[in-house]
Amino acid sequence: MKILLIGSGGREHALGWRLKSSPSVQEVHAAPGNPGLGTLATLHSDRDYVELARSVAADLTVVGPEAPLVAGIVDRFRAEKMPIVGPTGENARLEGSKVHSKIFMQKLGIPTARFAPVATKHEALDALKVFRLPVVLKTDGLAAGKGVIIATTPAEARAAIQTLPCPLVIEEYLEGEEVSFIALCDGRTAVPLEPSQDHKRVFDNDEGPNTGGMGAYSDSLLLTEAERLRILETIVNPAVRATGFTGFLYAGLMMTPEGPSVLEFNVRMGDPETQPLMMRLESDWGEALMAAAQGTLRPEHLQWSAEPAACVVLASHGYPGEYATGLKITGIEDVNNAQVFQAGTRHSLEGDLLTAGGRVLGVTARGANLKAALDNAYAAVGRIGFEGMQYRKDIGFRGLKRYNDVTGT
Repeated sequence: MKILLIGSGGREHALGWRLKSSPSVQEVHAAPGNPGLGTLATLHSDRDYVELARSVAADLTVVGPEAPLVAGIVDRFRAEKMPIVGPTGENARLEGSKVHSKIFMQKLGIPTARFAPVATKHEALDALKVFRLPVVLKTDGLAAGKGVIIATTPAEARAAIQTLPCPLVIEEYLEGEEVSFIALCDGRTAVPLEPSQDHKRVFDNDEGPNTGGMGAYSDSLLLTEAERLRILETIVNPAVRATGFTGFLYAGLMMTPEGPSVLEFNVRMGDPETQPLMMRLESDWGEALMAAAQGTLRPEHLQWSAEPAACVVLASHGYPGEYATGLKITGIEDVNNAQVFQAGTRHSLEGDLLTAGGRVLGVTARGANLKAALDNAYAAVGRIGFEGMQYRKDIGFRGLKRYNDVTGT
């Protein structure tokens, strides 16, 4: 197959890396891609995607980011009878509108936090009166993972209302551990990927503002088989049956004492969760994605390594606020026993690799256990440098505690 991959981040580099190694895939094309993707795919400038898919004779198009999905790219491809992985524009509203998503869950009885949709800042201030602190405030539309504020005081809640654009969702704060549960869907069948866990806060110990994600790991110990089955039966399958969902349905979950509860739905792979997931995937990724596009997906299409994997994001100084770009990156060529997925990078006229975004690189490795995977990833991080490079030093800390509890070490 010839695959067209849409997107330019670390998620897309990881997807392209795994597609390139798939026996069913002959060529990978990417638009617009990044320098890392350019080492394994033919890059194209952004233009009309249907036209581009035709020009490269793509057998399948895979969409990485959420914005084209919400804009209805899948509907356009289907109208032209061109295979594509992703949800329709209507189904993409599960991510494109938090208000729509929460009402959808409420109607289907999918477990989620108590909430109040508000259209104006005045309504939001009134709604605050019926929620205990801490309280969660979410902007309705797409916000690149940064549209959520957890307020612990009345002053913080009022400030959040002034900061976030309306409409908003205000919801109760849930206690527990967050898990990313992603399923590949073909309209009838949902096949879960291995569980993973993101680290949203910019600093160690989950301190500082939310980001697009500072690291992630995938470890089978994250969920028991009973928990996986419950998530499928109470959350994923009802959503797929109600919508005929195709593509990636990502349930961001809080594992509460009462059971899993949905914090939000996304309609694409996570970033940086994709990076460790692609490290663990051992089956033909191209074949699985084509089966999802054709409505013939089966559980055996996805086979996983038992080894955990971890990703450490290297970010620009100041991220998620203002940051400098154009800084020279060194040491990637010295990395072994890990994969360095590029996100915010570009080449200089002289051919040097430079920073070009907030999240610059995702250093990802597997290991015999989670500690080994993290050790491998951080050893690789130690070989890389650019001015002002920042990263969390505690990725996987909850998973390490879980591993120690299970093994008694």
